[in-house]
Amino acid sequence: MNQNVLQTRNITKRYGKIAAVDNVSMAIQKGDIYGLIGRNGAGKTTLMRMITALTFPNDGELELFGQTSEKGLNQSRRRMGSVVETPALYPNLTAKQNLEYYRILRGIPNKKAVYDALEAVNLTDTSNKKFKHFSLGMKQRLGLALALISNPDFIILDEPTNGLDPMGIVEMREMIKTLKNERGITFMVSSHILSELSLIATRYGIIHDGKLIKELTEAELYEQCQRCLSITVDDTTKATTVLETVLNTKKYKVINNNEIRLYDYFDNTSEVTFQLNANGVRVSAIGEIGDNLEDYFVSLIEEVNLSA
Repeated sequence: MNQNVLQTRNITKRYGKIAAVDNVSMAIQKGDIYGLIGRNGAGKTTLMRMITALTFPNDGELELFGQTSEKGLNQSRRRMGSVVETPALYPNLTAKQNLEYYRILRGIPNKKAVYDALEAVNLTDTSNKKFKHFSLGMKQRLGLALALISNPDFIILDEPTNGLDPMGIVEMREMIKTLKNERGITFMVSSHILSELSLIATRYGIIHDGKLIKELTEAELYEQCQRCLSITVDDTTKATTVLETVLNTKKYKVINNNEIRLYDYFDNTSEVTFQLNANGVRVSAIGEIGDNLEDYFVSLIEEVNLSA
C-alpha cells in the first residue's frame, strides 16, 4: 500500500486576480523522486513555498505525513528539509560554520549532524574556505547539506541544477539518487528541463499556468515517449503471428483491432510491410511515431493552450 508523504487538494494561491497556483491536487508517495516540471513562471516555486510555509494558500487543503491541521503541519515540517529560495548562508563563514549556526538555531541536538550532512554532499574537505569563495556547484551542494542537517524524511529542491556546469549537474543528480536509495528520503525536485528530471525522477507532475495538467509515472512517461512503428492492418491476430514467426520479434503491442505498435525494425519498414503482405496481412498504413521528452512536454503545453 502506497503511503502519501504529501497530498494537496485543490490548493490555490492568488496574487490579486492572478492565480499563481490554481486548484492543484497532487500526491507524492513515500520513496518517490517526484519531478515537478514546468516553464519558468508556471507556478512551481509558489507551490513549493506553500508546502514549506513560506507563503500560505488562499484555498484548498495541504496534507503532510497525514497531518492537515495547522499544529500537525508545523510538526510534520520538522521532518522536511528544503532549498526553495537562495539559502541565507553567510559569505564570511565556512561550510561547517554555516551549518553549525543553523544546527544551533534550529535546536538540533546531534552535533554530528553537521559532519554527516557535509559528508553526504562531498564538502568535508573545504576546511577554512569561506562560502563567498565557493563555486556555484559548491554553493548548491551546501544548500542541500543545509536541508539534510535535520535528518529529514522529505526534501524539496527548487531547480537544484540551475546554472550548473555539466559536471555539477551530474554530481547533484547522483547525490539525490544516493540519498533516496541509501537513506530512503523522498524528494520533490522542480525543473524546467524534462530531459534532466527524467534521469532521476520516479514520478512526474507537469504544471502550466498554475494548473497541474498531468501526473504520470516513470513507466508511463517512457511509454508516451518511446518511438515505435504504428502499423494499421486488417487482421492483428495474423499480423502478430507473422511478427513472431517470420520477423522473429516479440517487441510489439496490439493497440486495437487494427493497430499494432512495433518497437523494432525502425530501419527496415519495407521488410515489415513486405513480410506482412506476403503472408496475407493487408497493411494500410505504417509509420514511426513517438516523441522525445522535450517534444512530449511541448505537445502537452500546446494542447492545453489550444483548448483554453
